[in-house]
Amino acid sequence: MTVLARTSTDLTTKLALSSPASTEAETTAARPVIEIRSLSKVYDPKSGPVLDDISLSVASGSIHGIIGRSGAGKSTLVRCLNGLVSPSSGRIFVSGHEISALKGLQLRKARQNIAMIFQHFSLLSSRTAAANVALPLEIAGVAKETIRQKVPALLDLVGLSDKAESYPSELSGGQKQRIGIARALALDPSVLLSDEATSALDPETTEQILDLLKDINRRIGLTIVLITHEMDVVRQIADHVTVLERGRIIESGATFDVFAFPKSPTARSFLSSIVAHDLPPEVSALLLPAATGNTDPVLRITFTGASAHQPVVADLVQRFHIRPNILHGRIDYIGGAPLGVLTLVAEGAGSGFESVLSYLSSLGLHGEVIGHAVRSAIPGAHRAAS
Repeated sequence: MTVLARTSTDLTTKLALSSPASTEAETTAARPVIEIRSLSKVYDPKSGPVLDDISLSVASGSIHGIIGRSGAGKSTLVRCLNGLVSPSSGRIFVSGHEISALKGLQLRKARQNIAMIFQHFSLLSSRTAAANVALPLEIAGVAKETIRQKVPALLDLVGLSDKAESYPSELSGGQKQRIGIARALALDPSVLLSDEATSALDPETTEQILDLLKDINRRIGLTIVLITHEMDVVRQIADHVTVLERGRIIESGATFDVFAFPKSPTARSFLSSIVAHDLPPEVSALLLPAATGNTDPVLRITFTGASAHQPVVADLVQRFHIRPNILHGRIDYIGGAPLGVLTLVAEGAGSGFESVLSYLSSLGLHGEVIGHAVRSAIPGAHRAAS
């Protein structure tokens, strides 16, 4: 009872002391709060592993996105993290506790440190918003006076102080999810697992919930693991991203790096609606893999950071006298940093194209030839003025 009462004070203290210049996330970011070592899960040997030799670390105070198509193993992975599913092999550590080795009462106590929010909110319709938030505290045996003090603070944290006596049927989808977040934070967890928590929400409400999660992460240093199939969710708030395919990690790293230079076809496919790495199929089908006497190189330029705002096309025209036909391009922002991809046909580049690539590299840009276009064969290309 004493320990649980102290955790209530911990949340209040964190909120009181939080500021952009001083957060728990900053002071503990180097220490992993989650460690997964060679994790595998097999339900049916005939079907093969659902999770296959997963190894991953999640830094304390970070927001880590785990993304993959249906059947990639995302849901099984998140249920292994909180002990709802036992792995076939491997080890899982959360906040220093080996979750994969715990049973019974020890596992239930460890789960109090691992909260979860869901796609469909999972609120009790017979309880008010305040009573739903209080539920885990009641189950944990927290003193009634502590609950009376803590629930209003949690509702205030998610911006729903005025909805304490409202029932779930009287709340919007976004409000229900906010109550779910407040309930998840009731026992002061160090880790929050978000299992497709925004999938049932409209785009505007999704953005509001993501802003709330990012604010909570900043204010109290809460580590958040986002399980999602929506790359835009990862783009908006995640520090790191891991891509799953058929139960294996095929790509993992800082979100900006994965978005700027995806190594796997799966990651490129997820990114297609956000970053213009690939040409439309109708255009890419016209490209040749090798140069001929009647082709020009097709150049893809990746802009990052301050370079995204440089007049690179104009520089190429002036320095190398090429006539660029712009095929495809876009600039977006990943974690507040600009990322742009521009694909063009470099007409008139001649045999000295290596100097063009070297010049781009000197500017801190990544340039690569992705194919060759037969002159006048690309419909709809826009020629930049020379």
